[in-house]
Amino acid sequence: MNKKITIIGSGNIGLSLAKGLVNKTYCKAEDITLTRRNIKLMTEEVAAGFKVSDDNLTAIEGVDVVVLAVLPQQLKKVLTQLAPAVNPEKQLFVSVISGVSCADVRKELGENVQVIRAMPNTAISIGQSMTCVATDNASEENLNEVVTLFETVGAVVTIQEDLMTSATALCACGIAFFLRSIRAASQGGVEIGFHAHDALKMAVQTAKGAADLLLLNETHPETEIDKVTSPKGCTIAGLNEMEHNGFSSSLIKGIKLSAKKAGGLYNE
Repeated sequence: MNKKITIIGSGNIGLSLAKGLVNKTYCKAEDITLTRRNIKLMTEEVAAGFKVSDDNLTAIEGVDVVVLAVLPQQLKKVLTQLAPAVNPEKQLFVSVISGVSCADVRKELGENVQVIRAMPNTAISIGQSMTCVATDNASEENLNEVVTLFETVGAVVTIQEDLMTSATALCACGIAFFLRSIRAASQGGVEIGFHAHDALKMAVQTAKGAADLLLLNETHPETEIDKVTSPKGCTIAGLNEMEHNGFSSSLIKGIKLSAKKAGGLYNE
């Protein structure tokens, strides 16, 4: 990978992407420019070899891939800054911003600009993201390049663009949902007698094991659940108690509400 990348917006996702790409040797740190309004807060990134800038316009000059990773409410202002330096023939724009369509980006940068949307999650920093990608005008070559980029830091699914807000809720917000579930399990562990650090370690590894069972065996969750539920047993008793209190229903409702919220962030 000899291409230059600029990430506009060095928040959690922007930094996670940059670090993940370097950790997985997709590119070198010096090939990535990170932008932020206050670059004095980026001493660690500078020490790691990344280029940093507080000028979005100059940061995209001469680069091949521009990743848009600012807040949805900040995007229009940022795109106005970038527009004079855009080179549609040589630059590919990748947006990881919730609720922003490819058409929204082209409206500000020009209709001939190639734009691909990607929705990763923060596990990208350790090469374990679930990233969904979509486009409405990019070439197959550019789409494949973005898929390859994100495959270096996790799994990738190409979807229709109208499903991107749903992907935001399930994959990006989903990290928080599953983390909260692990936290709740560890709290339950403390209540039944374990020290907090032991309970958290046990809950984390149990959750990881459950996910790996599905990934490696390619089975349905209920298939694995059936293996640990016996007649009049303790597992089914616990599961049923959780369901009586709305466990699955609350998770489904949360995902639906997050998807609805994600779809409207750009216009707020």
